[in-house]
Amino acid sequence: MIAETDDRPKPENWQLSPRGVVTYILGGKLENGTEIQPKYYGKRRIIEIAVATLATDRALLLTGIPGTAKTWVSEHLAAAISGNSRLLVQGTAGMTEEALRYGWNYASLLAEGPSAAAVVASPVMTAMQEGKIVRVEELTRIPSDVQDALITILSEKVLPIPELNTDVQARTGFNLIATANDRDRGINELSSALRRRFNTVVMPLPETLEEEVNIVRNRVSQLGQTLALPEEAAPIAEIQRLVTIFRELRNGKTEDGRTRVKSPSSTLSTAEAISVVNSGQALATHFGNGVISARDLATALSGAIVKDPVADEKVWREYLDTVVRSRANWRDLYDAVLEVRNEE
Repeated sequence: MIAETDDRPKPENWQLSPRGVVTYILGGKLENGTEIQPKYYGKRRIIEIAVATLATDRALLLTGIPGTAKTWVSEHLAAAISGNSRLLVQGTAGMTEEALRYGWNYASLLAEGPSAAAVVASPVMTAMQEGKIVRVEELTRIPSDVQDALITILSEKVLPIPELNTDVQARTGFNLIATANDRDRGINELSSALRRRFNTVVMPLPETLEEEVNIVRNRVSQLGQTLALPEEAAPIAEIQRLVTIFRELRNGKTEDGRTRVKSPSSTLSTAEAISVVNSGQALATHFGNGVISARDLATALSGAIVKDPVADEKVWREYLDTVVRSRANWRDLYDAVLEVRNEE
């Protein structure tokens, strides 16, 4: 739909112009009056920088704490630019270079020896051949020596195949989007040579309570439609209460700034808040009266906050006693959390 009205210049092998990609991600109204729903709620400049990077020969690295929509944004960027977001390499500690370069069909290799027909292309190689975007998730989880297999690919846009005395030249339009969690820094830190091949964009958490509530509400509504859960099962008041708890524990102080609180080891991201609301929504729909109650919320809330059964348990209990219990109209949640925990 955007492509039909997108008359701006498009880089070669792009489905949309850079401005059209931003509209696809952030939403907006087209010239024909069609309203495009946003896929990401955040600063426009961040998405503009990401799109502009992909229009150059620099690869894009999205970083941030877990739950800041890095994967979500990378998936939609690839879909908007290439029409395909499935060219994906999932980073793991046990990954080998074949996942980033190419492998071999060993039956063909044993029968005929090294040949082009025996090569099994990786998603990176396929993206190079087709001039598309490839995604690499959790880049810092990949061993450092394997990471460096990307250096030649990103700098020269060439993938050597020495066994065949040939190489794969990337078509125009090829680029790479990688994601990495800030919490993973130090596990397999990127070499300086590889880092220079990326333009790094930090994905922030929402700045205000209202912004985060809006994100959670919209994502819960979208997921609710997919899961056939009624939207009215998640009232805005309960979403606002949950987001307030997450923000206060995450920031180490109450929203009014008057009370300092301890932070748990968990990240308490927006994505986790969405998961807690969806869980409560399902409980209310299938086992309750159809509307999230304090008990429905409490069931998933403690599990999201308490990851360390010793340290986090102490932080959570202190927050309940000093903030939740004394806050107007929150006593039902305080009682529900204690009731649920006593039943465990």
